[in-house]
Amino acid sequence: MIDSQDVLVVWIAAAVAMFLAWLLQLATRNAGLVDAVWASCLSASALFYAGSGHGGIVARAAVAVLGGFWGCRLCLHILARVLTEHEDGRYRHLRERWRGNPFKFFLLFQAQAVAVVLFSLPLHAAAQGPAEVMTPAVAAGIVIWIISLCGETLADYQLARFRRDLRNRGKTCRSGLWRYSRHPNYFFEWLHWFAYIFIAAGAYNAALAWLGPLLMLAALRWISGIPHTEAQALRTRGEDYRAYQRETSMFVPWFPRRGRT
Repeated sequence: MIDSQDVLVVWIAAAVAMFLAWLLQLATRNAGLVDAVWASCLSASALFYAGSGHGGIVARAAVAVLGGFWGCRLCLHILARVLTEHEDGRYRHLRERWRGNPFKFFLLFQAQAVAVVLFSLPLHAAAQGPAEVMTPAVAAGIVIWIISLCGETLADYQLARFRRDLRNRGKTCRSGLWRYSRHPNYFFEWLHWFAYIFIAAGAYNAALAWLGPLLMLAALRWISGIPHTEAQALRTRGEDYRAYQRETSMFVPWFPRRGRT
């Protein structure tokens, strides 16, 4: 079901990239770089699989454009924060807890290289999709991707605008999409992975495309996303964030439990 040679190439390239990023964070003491490198590696894997895949030209082009652009946008968004702000609170907390142990950070970075491989498998499956011309399935995937990209970009913009206002220091963003979900950026990030299920339709390894939304939901809901983000928010915003938790849907956008503006 998997072209093991191509996947091995992605793993080696991701491991090398993460090793270099780990060396850089030793100097900068900003481990947030790992997230930017993770996104850039996925972007590169989309381009690689599109070039090496055996699917139809439309399916491979969709993987190259959609996967490549998505990862590049996310990388640049995270990199802008890494270069202009202090280390993300989640990683500061780990640095304190691990007492700056460089080996533990090395393992963290290499674990992200493994995550690159796992999350690249839906892209690999989509690059084997049979579509030689635009099909309803590919069109549906593109529509899902556009909606997801617009939603995630808007959520990122709204949060960045809120954080730039010094009057909001210590407060929780409740405007725009953040009124309906505590993590709208994560929701649209998760939704985006459904695009590759449609593009992979008819491929011999199409089932692998389901790993995208399943792995992303697990990562965001229980592993590295929401738990760490909310723990950091509670440390820095306390009761204001507890009220936000009581009033606002955690993941899927929905109306607040009581009216807020």
